Amino acid sequence: MRVIGYQRRRGAERSWNKRQRRHCSSQMSESRPFVRLLVGLVLTATGVHASCPIELSPPSVVVRYGDPVSVNCSTSEIQHGGMGWEATQGGRSLEYNVQHLTWTVENLTDWPISPSCFLNMPNEQCSRKPKVVLYTFPENISIGSSSGPDGVMREGHEYNITCLVHNVAPVQHLTVTWYKGDSPISRDTFDNGSKKPTDQPSVYSLTPTRRDNGATFRCEAQMDLGPEGPRLNVSSAEHSVTVHYGPDIKSVALNLLEGGTLKSHYLVEGNPTPSVKWMKDGRRIDPSIPLSRNDTGQYVVEAEGASSVKRKLQVFVMYGPELSCPSWYTALENTPNNLTCTVEGFPKPETTWYKDGEEVDLPKNPDRGDAGQYVVTASNNVSSVNVTVEFDVLYAPSPIVELEDSEVEVGSSVLLKCSSGGKPRPTYFWEYYQTANVAEENEDGVTRLLIHNATADNMGSYRCHASNHVGGVHKTARVTVKGAKQECPIEITPDRMVLRYRGPSQNAACRLTSAAAAGNVKEKTHGWDVRGFVTFNESWSADTREDWDARPVCTATFWGMGECNKSLDFTLYKTPDNILIRPVHDAVSQLVEGSVLQLRCDIISVAPAQNLVVRWYQGNDTLEHLIGGPLRVTGCLPENGTNCDIGEIRSPLNVSSTISIPLNRTHSGAEFSCVAQMDLGAEGPQPPPNVMSGPFNVTVHCEFTFTFAAPQSWDKMRGDEGRSINVSTPTQLVTLHPTNTFALHFTSVKTYRNPSLVSSDKPAINSKKLPKRIPVFRGYPEELTCEADGQPPPKIQWLYSPDKLPRVSEDTLTVSEAGIYNCTATNEVDSVFYVVEVILKEDYLPLIAGFVAVTVVAISIVFLFIYSIYYKNTRMRRYSLKNPKPNNHTGNVAHNGWDMQFPMTKLS
Repeated sequence: MRVIGYQRRRGAERSWNKRQRRHCSSQMSESRPFVRLLVGLVLTATGVHASCPIELSPPSVVVRYGDPVSVNCSTSEIQHGGMGWEATQGGRSLEYNVQHLTWTVENLTDWPISPSCFLNMPNEQCSRKPKVVLYTFPENISIGSSSGPDGVMREGHEYNITCLVHNVAPVQHLTVTWYKGDSPISRDTFDNGSKKPTDQPSVYSLTPTRRDNGATFRCEAQMDLGPEGPRLNVSSAEHSVTVHYGPDIKSVALNLLEGGTLKSHYLVEGNPTPSVKWMKDGRRIDPSIPLSRNDTGQYVVEAEGASSVKRKLQVFVMYGPELSCPSWYTALENTPNNLTCTVEGFPKPETTWYKDGEEVDLPKNPDRGDAGQYVVTASNNVSSVNVTVEFDVLYAPSPIVELEDSEVEVGSSVLLKCSSGGKPRPTYFWEYYQTANVAEENEDGVTRLLIHNATADNMGSYRCHASNHVGGVHKTARVTVKGAKQECPIEITPDRMVLRYRGPSQNAACRLTSAAAAGNVKEKTHGWDVRGFVTFNESWSADTREDWDARPVCTATFWGMGECNKSLDFTLYKTPDNILIRPVHDAVSQLVEGSVLQLRCDIISVAPAQNLVVRWYQGNDTLEHLIGGPLRVTGCLPENGTNCDIGEIRSPLNVSSTISIPLNRTHSGAEFSCVAQMDLGAEGPQPPPNVMSGPFNVTVHCEFTFTFAAPQSWDKMRGDEGRSINVSTPTQLVTLHPTNTFALHFTSVKTYRNPSLVSSDKPAINSKKLPKRIPVFRGYPEELTCEADGQPPPKIQWLYSPDKLPRVSEDTLTVSEAGIYNCTATNEVDSVFYVVEVILKEDYLPLIAGFVAVTVVAISIVFLFIYSIYYKNTRMRRYSLKNPKPNNHTGNVAHNGWDMQFPMTKLS
């Protein structure tokens, strides 16, 4: 197809070249300018083309063979050199001054036709070709197979079914679809590029199986000519297939019920129907005879049909279950049960256990709750049977109940009760610290322990054991005697031992305190435990060369009490080999007043370091007012995982202690030393051993400021290693630095009076009279007095927040508000400050006093009210002056020991 296409393109190009030559000749004959021809040739040679202004209508046509066809060619170009059609049928010569030209054929029969409309432009010739499809399609197609005239196919053989499409074109638009019944199974397409009619076959390859026997096949041809053409199809007649197969034996095994026959089972199939023969052990078997369970075995089946086949077949005769179980079984709790039931049957029966009507699994490790009556059922697809089994479970004693912790007073009695259930019934025994006031009794599966007149010896644990031949349990209760303290019946002699390194050794004895204790101690539990190494000896002897961390413990384990122990307080000590004092930093030659000197005391090889006390001295005076740093192991790096805890390490160590000393001018020339003392207590050597370091001398350089009072005529003086100091005023301040030596030299040759030298110091605020934090009660102002020393005398100034309103009087500040107050002392040498924080507190005294006063007034009012009621009811009467009636005694209405001047009437 590619070769044909290439040849067609080459032919088209040759045709166009011919037209081009004719066109050029025509142009020359019409005396067109030679320049236009030359330009056209150049453009043609270089391949430069403008778009072709040709329009085809329709651009593509589909035509049945022998039918008419028409395509119109039009152009919008007015200035052209003519247009025409080039075709093997219906071609039209060059026409001028037209805008359209139609190609028409009444009976199209040229299969490879490819018409072309061309247009002569001023500089070139262009053309366009419509797409013309000429087709033919048959009215019917045929189908056949390679199976032979009888149409019979053998299963597994390959056959071809052919569908032949006659006189069809173009083939590349043809599709053949294959159907089995009504279902499509295959589709063929064709890439034949020929435009001429041909007989096109389509072949479907079939390897038939027995399922294809009687199946029908057909093919359907379709031609799709696109949107411009029709959609054509035609179907073949159905082709039926007959498949011969077998004979086949469908199974290699056969299951028959006991009493069934072989003839009743159809195991062989084939087309045509085969004949069957049965053989067993070389003998022919009548398949109509009933079989028993003994007839199970291997048989041979021979079948004759389209072919012959012979196969071995396993025959199984099925029968119902036959079950055998014991009627009574005894098992141990939580142990595998060995109950065995035998069952026979084919297929293998399934065994199911039931208890209380519910399906259960026979417990593999039964417990007491699994005891009872079981029914076991064996069944298969033939029948089922069942047997009843009484299942009994023996079990170890259950957890002990009724035994609880008790607490009693000294001299009281207490009863401990222990009970457990088991099968068979358990027996009991007790473990405790035995004394004469404890009695045991056992009754009806319960054991009791009665303690009379409880003492401290009865304190501890009481363990009850319950057991039978299956197992045992125990439970422990604790008895506490209030008001009594139980002691570990062990004593160590001596209880503390302090030995010198490489000194004489000493023995420590570990004994039981009484015969009762000896009777209650467990075997091989009394002895010494030294660093995890236990020896059952009464005495222990220290090795003074290496028992640094012995930590000996006397231990014993007692019934009821458990393990108790006492530790021997043992110390193996070693005095330091040497003690050195040195500065922490090397620059001791530059010590100046106001700096801090750090000294370090190194103690070499001392043990145990936790008993070491380091004291610092300045001359013969102790420096206890200075806090020294803690003892540290020399060179120890905790970040490397090293144990640096002096309290835990008892072997010899190199340790150090540091102290920080704020220096002033009084320390210049002082001697410092440190003393290491072993504080080992009363049992240690007396007096405690100590080692002193050598002295460490300190030189402190001080800073002075001098005021020179000199005449106006002095103009210069010399100091600071020859440096000249100009004196421009009668008074000159010169600072002498502590690291340099100054000498004053006068350069004048005249004689003057000596200048006066006055020492100057920077201010120092007295912080003892001015605490850092001062509480002030609301309404009670507090006076803050700031005092400072210095030369010249410093000036005091108080600084505070602008929102504060204190009262200032010279060096004293009266404050009543909370806040921060800054005292600043300044002279010509320096300026220092001191900050005081004032905290405002509420004064609750007036509130308390007011509350007390209100309470007193309230109590007084209540008292007066009660007294008035009392006085009214007991001392007063009510009288009226209306209608008085004199009495016989005085003529007055009322009297109470006195004569009344007014006549009255008594009302009450």
